[in-house]
Amino acid sequence: MDTNEPNLPQTGENKNILTIVTVIGLVAIIGLFIFRTGNSSNPQNKAVQNGKNESSQTQKGNNSPSEKKMPANIKEFTVKASNFKYDVTEIKVKKGDTVRINFINDEGFHDWKLDEFNASTAKLNAGGKETIEFYADKTGTFEYYCSVGKHREMGMVGNLVVE
Repeated sequence: MDTNEPNLPQTGENKNILTIVTVIGLVAIIGLFIFRTGNSSNPQNKAVQNGKNESSQTQKGNNSPSEKKMPANIKEFTVKASNFKYDVTEIKVKKGDTVRINFINDEGFHDWKLDEFNASTAKLNAGGKETIEFYADKTGTFEYYCSVGKHREMGMVGNLVVE
């Protein structure tokens, strides 16, 4: 027996280790993909997650949302959520407008929900972003709110005014 040759594992052991590493890697990749794509709870509204439309900003110290001029009557607003409040508590649009909400969750666990137009984001952790669109086809004042726990009852609400 030659003592200069290193002890190498047998090929059966190598195959088992390679199989285990491959399975773990695939599970990790699939899990990451599922985590990153999220789950939109409302298929009737177009949703773009992970902040694809982040260019509009809300003016500081003002309770009115910023609005970007968009073609075809699209009104775009950014709404930021933090603990038990939205930074924008009133949004005004005209009947017939398409409303685009860029929702950004700055802290906590929140969503944005508007029952009368069947519009809502997913419930997002801090740092989460989602954009939704809906058509304002009726006039009136409609309350939007956070549906997590008792956040709505604690004042995490705002109004959409459709004129």
